[in-house]
Amino acid sequence: MRIEANIAPVAALFAEPSRAAMLSVLLDGRALPAGELANLAGVSPTAASAHLTKLIDGGLLAVEAEGRHRYYRLANTGVAQVMEELSVLIKAPAIFRTPPLSPAAQALRQARSCYDHLAGEVAVAIAVALENRGWIVRGEGKRYEIENKEGRTWFARNGVNFQTIKPGRHGIARQCLDWTERRPHLAGPVGAGLFAHWCKTGWLERDDCHPRLVKLTALGRRSLRKELGLTLG
Repeated sequence: MRIEANIAPVAALFAEPSRAAMLSVLLDGRALPAGELANLAGVSPTAASAHLTKLIDGGLLAVEAEGRHRYYRLANTGVAQVMEELSVLIKAPAIFRTPPLSPAAQALRQARSCYDHLAGEVAVAIAVALENRGWIVRGEGKRYEIENKEGRTWFARNGVNFQTIKPGRHGIARQCLDWTERRPHLAGPVGAGLFAHWCKTGWLERDDCHPRLVKLTALGRRSLRKELGLTLG
């Protein structure tokens, strides 16, 4: 008897362009109504409803009810991770296929949200700086180990509470392969904690028009230069 994971049904959910578009829109961690997802995916409300039902049944989406309204979000961080890693397999990501890059594409490549953590050039540069200091160390599988006392002090100063943090499948910190940079950035509960803290303190700002776009503020540039020796454009 052969016992293997039957990935075909789940893979088929990702493979349909309209469903893939809806999942991509939700990568910033928001919950959106069906009508808005239909518009963003370019399909009719009826078609969107059918796609959303399949995504919920397949365990990729969760739905939240607020009064008469229903809002859809990614079921968990694992779905976001799969989306990012599938993007890595694309030899030339669509938004970066035709040079020169548009200002919006350049900004998205520099810094963006990946579900609940920071991604893009800025995130990769931060991960490299943390690795160079020994504050994060690549461990088994996709784990980042954080055992250095100086590093833990730095993380605590930047919003990570090691007393209350709940480990995920890959511990408290993991490597997430960045789909534009092809190198890992910091994800997991620690990555999420940093992202939330830096948004709160004004180092980072979310864009009102493009929900995944993240701006590194002047304060953020100065702070990362002081804290990690990074010179970011």
